[in-house]
Amino acid sequence: MTVPPPIVAPSILAADFARLADEVRAVEDAADWLHVDVMDNHFVPNLTIGLPVVQSLRGATTIPFDVHLMIEDPRRWAPGYADAGAYNVTFHAEACDDPVALAKDLRSAGAKAGLAIDRDTPIESYLELLPSFDTLLIMTIKAGFGGQRFIPHLLDKVRAARRHVETGHLDVRIEVDGGITADTIAQAAEAGADAFVAGTAVYGADDPAEAVRKLRARAEHAVTGA
Repeated sequence: MTVPPPIVAPSILAADFARLADEVRAVEDAADWLHVDVMDNHFVPNLTIGLPVVQSLRGATTIPFDVHLMIEDPRRWAPGYADAGAYNVTFHAEACDDPVALAKDLRSAGAKAGLAIDRDTPIESYLELLPSFDTLLIMTIKAGFGGQRFIPHLLDKVRAARRHVETGHLDVRIEVDGGITADTIAQAAEAGADAFVAGTAVYGADDPAEAVRKLRARAEHAVTGA
């Protein structure tokens, strides 16, 4: 199995929103991406931040934004996040009737395109769409709330995606989101994931930047043994 160097993306969902800019800067020297969870209280039963906050926060850091849209009607909203400077914009397969068309729109707007698969959604019918995407995000919990327990059997989806990516020689990041900690990141890396969203494991640590570095090292060790 050939897996690219791991990417660790702290999730601001676990940060202190009263001092969000400072929380972002705390991981600036360590994080590869900054994971931004956008929830609308319709597609998922939670309400977080939207486009104005992302636009404002973009000026506070140089970390590439990995925006995860857990919203209805992503075709209406997703291009706005690309226009706001997001590096990668991921939307849910369950919320979009033409994922490939939206991926084209995002790429035309200057962003990478990501497709997210929720906990209860089979992955097989979406694998053939991967040439149109840059990232496949596989939920290892049920989308909607942070702090949930990692579900190991969902790594079967990661394994299937890794086989498909390698067989097709595709340039697609396989990202996992949900319950990623120092204890679970190795499992996800061994299954074939190469990008890892971590919330409480980073922002619950005394030193968030060091927590990011330790997570990346664990992922690297799981794949290379080094």
